[in-house]
Amino acid sequence: MMTMYLAIQGMIDKFHRKVDNDEKTREKLEGVVKTMNIDLGTEHYSIKLDNARITDYKEGMIDAADILFTSTPDILLAMIDGTLRPMKAYFTKKFTVKGKFEDLMYLKNLF
Repeated sequence: MMTMYLAIQGMIDKFHRKVDNDEKTREKLEGVVKTMNIDLGTEHYSIKLDNARITDYKEGMIDAADILFTSTPDILLAMIDGTLRPMKAYFTKKFTVKGKFEDLMYLKNLF
């Protein structure tokens, strides 16, 4: 089974390039600190959004994360590579997200 660690790292790198080149996005995320667990069934990861940077990316989930993203490796990979649009995936229940609504809005900046 393919590990998603490097694919997610690529998504994080793309996010950082976007923030570095888009002042509007950077300003929107300034001062924001949120944690997120990624549950892919067979793989689990966590990240921290801290002042427009994603830090503490690691395998395993953290206690009391602000956001929980649940899906499968195949669905997440399709969203990362662009073959599945995140909104379509959401409305067809290919993934679930739990958290406060305002926290979920930060997620869209990852794609």
